[in-house]
Amino acid sequence: MEFDDLSNCVIGAALEVHKNLGSALLESAYEAALAYELKERNISFKQQASLPVKYKNIEIDCAYRIDLLIENMLIVELKAVEKVLPIHQAQLMTYMKLANIPTGLLINFNTKLLKNGIKRVVL
Repeated sequence: MEFDDLSNCVIGAALEVHKNLGSALLESAYEAALAYELKERNISFKQQASLPVKYKNIEIDCAYRIDLLIENMLIVELKAVEKVLPIHQAQLMTYMKLANIPTGLLINFNTKLLKNGIKRVVL
């Protein structure tokens, strides 16, 4: 699947979750619901994928976890915060760099209109 198509499918699934759950839950609830929607759409993903840090010749397990790694080509970082801060985008970009995946979505479910809580990021 092309990136734009994949990204649009993930965004569609997130919109469905937001439509059904609203904006006042914890991130973990949105993650579980979005995982369900992705399965229903036959989209391959890993939930809470471990992301080690490579330093010289070793891997350091720092307990970094990617919320959703979609088809090994898109990282989705979920939030349920009042306001997305620059550190949230920096977190996504760090995950993208460490995983060598140049595309990501930052989705904040704590918005009245979810389209206002979605940011596409490309390295």
